[in-house]
Amino acid sequence: MTGYHMRRKDREISDPAELRRILREGKYAVIAMCRGNEPYVVTLSYGYDQSEHACYFHAALQGQKIEFIRENPQVCATVIEDGGYLADQCAHRYATVVLRGEMTLLQDRAEKEHGLNVILNQLERNPAPIKARTVKDPAAYDRVAVLRLAIRDCSGKRGS
Repeated sequence: MTGYHMRRKDREISDPAELRRILREGKYAVIAMCRGNEPYVVTLSYGYDQSEHACYFHAALQGQKIEFIRENPQVCATVIEDGGYLADQCAHRYATVVLRGEMTLLQDRAEKEHGLNVILNQLERNPAPIKARTVKDPAAYDRVAVLRLAIRDCSGKRGS
């Protein structure tokens, strides 16, 4: 993949620790996919595993996302830290991280459990009651799709 330079170097987030912080604190990502010449974009909640430099998502076992990923696992995603519109300045305070990598539909039950734990630990203050309610037995992992985005590269940008 050809690397692109950032036009506004003064807005570039190049510190890996800052990029990881944004990913750890984010709640959702916008995922862009493509099969043939047909694009598809979807917003999903996620969890970021810093040790694996990967994001995890959950989905239904069937549907458009799964079809796109099976046909072309290369995706691009954006995580946005929205600081809000700055009234009377015609500006917006934000930080974004753009991720590129390969999305995998996990099959192994232990990997799915790990992925769901990463998601719940990021999204919930107290994940234990949610897990107890939604994962009543090990077979529950067979009824949900867990997706893993192995991050190949990421870049960040900040505004105002």
